[in-house]
Amino acid sequence: MAEALLALREILVRYGGSTVLQVAALSVRPGEILAIIGPNGAGKSTLLRVMGLLERPTEGRVYFREQEIDHKDSLAVRRRMASVFQEPLLLNASVYENAALGLKLRGLNHRDVEQKVRPWLERLGVVHLAGRRARSLSGGEAQRTSLARAFALDPELLLLDEPFSALDPPTREELLLDLETILRETGITTVFVTHDRNEAFMLGDRVAVLIGGELLQVGAANDVFAQPVNQEVARFVRPPPPRPQRLT
Repeated sequence: MAEALLALREILVRYGGSTVLQVAALSVRPGEILAIIGPNGAGKSTLLRVMGLLERPTEGRVYFREQEIDHKDSLAVRRRMASVFQEPLLLNASVYENAALGLKLRGLNHRDVEQKVRPWLERLGVVHLAGRRARSLSGGEAQRTSLARAFALDPELLLLDEPFSALDPPTREELLLDLETILRETGITTVFVTHDRNEAFMLGDRVAVLIGGELLQVGAANDVFAQPVNQEVARFVRPPPPRPQRLT
């Protein structure tokens, strides 16, 4: 089996006297989409921040390509990742400027930025909005801009934290289908956090079920939904609804 791109070992996160996350082991394989699902308050976003080196666990170790990451290494490794959050983090600037921001912060020149950003704006259907200010965008347009910024970075690992939860159903379904196509075509290793079973079933090669800050089951999507390990998991992973169809 190929080495893990990212691995967590004996992770513990405490806030004050409360344990909010406890993960003995979790690995992300190169090229896979790992969907992390669980109810609100399960610790999903905390887990994603630990994976993205945005939060240091109280205890435990994080490995990237089998190398343990310590605090002095974290910035260099974070530059090999990209994150998209539930609320698009956009500046009050144009769509193009927002999509190009990460590359400009890395010191790329104008020509190289253009060559990387423009194709992703086209692929995500917002190139016609390149000159529009971010504050005038719809929720779906803003999230497509955030995704363009992330993909333009050519990340080794893409981290998605409930990127569709604030969108209306038609917008969410269309963007979900577009994202699935992009991820299958590019093979970018992705961790996708959601509380929506349909999204997890549709996108995830593997699914990790997080409830009460603990990983209760990790496995192939079909196996997790068909054979939950206990009643607690079964109550959450009911059979997924029908696969959404692309809107015309």
